[in-house]
Amino acid sequence: MQGTLKSLQDELIKSFEILDFKSGDNFYFLKIRAVIIDGSLLHIKEYSSLDSYFYSYHWQGCDGSLRIRWDNSPHHRDLGTFPDHKHAPQLEESKEMCLAEALEEIRQILKNM
Repeated sequence: MQGTLKSLQDELIKSFEILDFKSGDNFYFLKIRAVIIDGSLLHIKEYSSLDSYFYSYHWQGCDGSLRIRWDNSPHHRDLGTFPDHKHAPQLEESKEMCLAEALEEIRQILKNM
């Protein structure tokens, strides 16, 4: 969780709002809405416990259209990187992601736009 919170200070993020936060002795859940410097939105969800880690980083344009979503929902079992995958917007293999890595990919995409 500390890495995620630190990543929110990235210059790529114009502002953010923590929509939900829950924690206990052995888990945390975060739900955050971040505005990227180009006005696009990044919806961040993370759940981590001693035996589970689930994430979703959903980047969408100002008009609500999907740009990329990285997640590890346990479907798409046919992918070699199961359960990690991304929708860009087509389904693709992906490594396990953290917020800092998603922001770096967004940074590279914005540089090339």
